[in-house]
Amino acid sequence: MYDVPESELLRLLADRAGIAADYYDIAGTLHVTTDETRRAILATMNFRVESRAELIEELTAWDHRPWMQGCDPVRILRQGEAPGRWLLHVPCESHEEPVIRVRWWLVSESGERSHEREEGPGLKVEEVRVVAGRRFMRMEFTLPHALPLGYYSAHVQVQGGSVELATGFRVIVAPARCFVPEWFERGTRLWGIALQLYSLRSDRNWGVGDFQDLSAVVEWAGTQLGASVIGLNPLHALKNTTPYHISPYSPTSRLFLNELYIDVEQVEECRTDPTVRACLADATFRARLDAARRSELVEYEAVAAAKRTVLGLCAQAFARENFEGGDPDRSPTTERGRVFQQYIRQEGEPLARYALFRVLEDEQQREPSSPGVWMDWPEPYRDPSSAAVGEFRRRHMRQIHAIQYVQWLAHGQLRALVDKAGQAGMPIGLYYDLALGSDRAGADGWRFQPVLAMKADCGAPPDAFAPDGQNWGFSPADPLRLRASGYEYLIELLRRNFRYGGAIRLDHVMALFRLFWIPRGLPASKGTYVHYPAEDLLAILALESVRAQVLVIGEDLGTVPDWVRQRLGTAGVLSYRVFYFERTWEGGWKPPGAYPSQSLAVAATHDLPTLSGYWDGADIATRAELGFVSSEESKMSALAERQREKAAIMAALRSEGLWPPGLPDDAAHGPAMTWELARAIHVYLARTPAWLVLANVEDVIGARAQTNVPGTVDQHPNWRRKLIPTVEELIRDDRFEQLAAELRSLRPRV
Repeated sequence: MYDVPESELLRLLADRAGIAADYYDIAGTLHVTTDETRRAILATMNFRVESRAELIEELTAWDHRPWMQGCDPVRILRQGEAPGRWLLHVPCESHEEPVIRVRWWLVSESGERSHEREEGPGLKVEEVRVVAGRRFMRMEFTLPHALPLGYYSAHVQVQGGSVELATGFRVIVAPARCFVPEWFERGTRLWGIALQLYSLRSDRNWGVGDFQDLSAVVEWAGTQLGASVIGLNPLHALKNTTPYHISPYSPTSRLFLNELYIDVEQVEECRTDPTVRACLADATFRARLDAARRSELVEYEAVAAAKRTVLGLCAQAFARENFEGGDPDRSPTTERGRVFQQYIRQEGEPLARYALFRVLEDEQQREPSSPGVWMDWPEPYRDPSSAAVGEFRRRHMRQIHAIQYVQWLAHGQLRALVDKAGQAGMPIGLYYDLALGSDRAGADGWRFQPVLAMKADCGAPPDAFAPDGQNWGFSPADPLRLRASGYEYLIELLRRNFRYGGAIRLDHVMALFRLFWIPRGLPASKGTYVHYPAEDLLAILALESVRAQVLVIGEDLGTVPDWVRQRLGTAGVLSYRVFYFERTWEGGWKPPGAYPSQSLAVAATHDLPTLSGYWDGADIATRAELGFVSSEESKMSALAERQREKAAIMAALRSEGLWPPGLPDDAAHGPAMTWELARAIHVYLARTPAWLVLANVEDVIGARAQTNVPGTVDQHPNWRRKLIPTVEELIRDDRFEQLAAELRSLRPRV
């Protein structure tokens, strides 16, 4: 059966595992996947591929797997479609077939048992096959009609003759598409403001924007400006250490929140506990806070140390005042203690594992010769389910409860913000990013090892921006192991992130379809795409979106095949349209009417220059300073191209009657980015049929510096710049009211 060359065996196995044979980059260049790359990616997916014999064994095991595993691990149904069927594979001799009985039933998420069936004897056998010397038969059964949306566990018992088998699978009943508010389909078009939360400067915060600063912005934007949404960077938990662990897109966990955003002085223990109040009043402590507040950049370590010190004292005070013997494992003595215990129960094992990792990590780092990342810890601690980890957990429950307490505070303050946005009349409220991945050396990497390809990275193929490709340093989820686990990781990830607002943006949404894998140790140019079960993932996304009533935006920039955007559109996912990139084939700027309605339109993103920086070429100068521009000639060529782009933007604005009066019409002698010009670009976007338009705070105030320069870590102050004006000054800035007045006229709130 496999009497073919070894390279063909390798190709056959790679095809079955979803590894692309080739791909086209953004320039249309064809890249063919090499055998070296195939072998390396298969190895990181836990296939044995070192020899011809191993390849044949793996191919044979692949072919036999459906017969050996009993049932497929997942069955997806779409609401409104015909009832589906499920397959059962049973080892059975021919003389036993007539007496086989199959009993099966469904269990809902609430634990309710239903739709119990008993099939047989005399079952119809669809196919018979001999596998590894054993005879198997395949049977098919019909699932119940019109199951309500949700997740079900199917339990299967088979008996008859010498056959006795217990197996099961997960049934997922999903809607046809993600949640879309009906007012968008009636023609309503909304607008909002986007900002980086950490960048907010205020007279009262501790050197980083926090939830109290955001509360002031929400009230101002909602009640005074009439905005419908506030766009935010990811709020995921970070290690908050420079330079490698401050990017919101490289969190330690995507399931929990960054404690730096807690407004510490709003915490009850800060107001009531003498020990905490003494710490806050200490002159040395206040001086550290003042220095962090005055700094032009966010001083992550200093702010994190200050907040952890105070929150640690708060946790001790909370335990003393709210539980018998000061122990949160014992009975609560107050209503606040009961609320905390209820939160702990609701969050369950995911929060317990996150807190456990944090305490383990702290303990390991205190060792004289710190082993560093968890992959280098003593072996028993590398496995979250080991007996050693269980014993560690029992001995450190107070520290674990302290981490849970901090997450409780963050959760409560953010939920209060969600409520406040609703009270301010914002129909969507908070909208933030879900990062593509997390740091493999972080909490999620430790906990989800079974479904992550830990010996691979993901990134992007070569393009003009990065000729050697990009390596983002995340371990991708293995699509085969992900499905075998019933997609538990994805479900938990979406559910926990969908609870804090009315919209969410999926970073690199193409990962639902395919992701660029790079075997560890090879350059990005040696990577290739790995395909994912997109229909399964879109079904789960739609189910969680509808349940949470959350609008989904997909960041679909870069190398995106047209069919991917079309499928996302059918699934109810909004496209993400950036002004800089919305051009015609001839190089001009698309007119407003050319934008798709099912989209979000914005001038720029965190990885791109601000309007002011773009207009005067600050991004080109920065890249030249960093060595990303190969020569002075290349720099001058880039600046000349920018002049042509500016001329095309001028032409687009003039065609809409938006070119500000009094400004020169010649791009070569054109103005710097003025407030009037920035306003004209936003009005241009507001004239599109896009359901949502966002205005970045940096573009309204004329900031030049770019938030993040891709390809750099510590060569540029990525994710550290604060806004020049304070929140108090922003709220008094007339430019926001002027822009809001025009956007309200074009996009009145629901």
